Amino acid sequence: MTEVVDRAATAWLSRYERFEALASTNDAVASWLRGGTPEVCIAIADVQTSGRGRSGRTWQAPSGAALLASVGFRPTWLDPERAWRLGAIVTLTMADACEVAAGLRPGTVQLKWPNDLVAIDAGSGDVRKLAGVLGETDGLGTDDARAVIGIGVNADWKPEDFPHDLATTMTSLTELAPGQLIDREVILHVFLEKLEIAVAELRSGRFPAEEWRWRQLTNGVPVRLEWPDGGSETVRAIDVDVDSGALLVGELGGGGHPRSVLVGEIRHLRLGGIV
Repeated sequence: MTEVVDRAATAWLSRYERFEALASTNDAVASWLRGGTPEVCIAIADVQTSGRGRSGRTWQAPSGAALLASVGFRPTWLDPERAWRLGAIVTLTMADACEVAAGLRPGTVQLKWPNDLVAIDAGSGDVRKLAGVLGETDGLGTDDARAVIGIGVNADWKPEDFPHDLATTMTSLTELAPGQLIDREVILHVFLEKLEIAVAELRSGRFPAEEWRWRQLTNGVPVRLEWPDGGSETVRAIDVDVDSGALLVGELGGGGHPRSVLVGEIRHLRLGGIV
């Protein structure tokens, strides 16, 4: 994509590069960090040829349809148990940027724990994925702590071009704001401006806990959690723990004490009903 983001928006970054095509922005930023690049560094790609999502899934968007970015940190200044907050501030700032760029009302873009950006389909009421996030860390708790947060936003991706097998589960800013010009440059500019502030705040020990909780779509609804070993469980998502990043869940009937879930993925949910 054509570079129009002004230099003031990137002056705070240690390294900022854009590519027409790249195997993986996460891999590029991870390589920079291993080579000694200080934080914060960002890679942007128009196309990823080997993009990946959570749990080893592959992910690829057509040229020009998505904003693909990875942000690199050296979080020696952050308690390892709170490294999840890096992903949280990336998703929160991107949610803000998407709403600004598409002219959407605040709160249209929501979070599906742990960090997907989603929106509710106006016609069906179904939850559709707008952006996926992949966080990768190494050396947390050491002097060489590294974290890479990758995010891919479905920007100017027209619904008729959605992959057939994902068409009922995904959305884009173009679909959410019909008739609105979706400019990835605007998304990126707002994202960089807001991320600079969010990183400075987090380094000072301040995390936007209430905003993170407010954007959670899953609070109070039944969800199906899938575990890394392939098992699953249907529970009621009660809240999120702003200290640990855990999802707080309870029994569907409301009995028992809430418990914390730190590892898992919500693959299915339905507002107002059982999944």
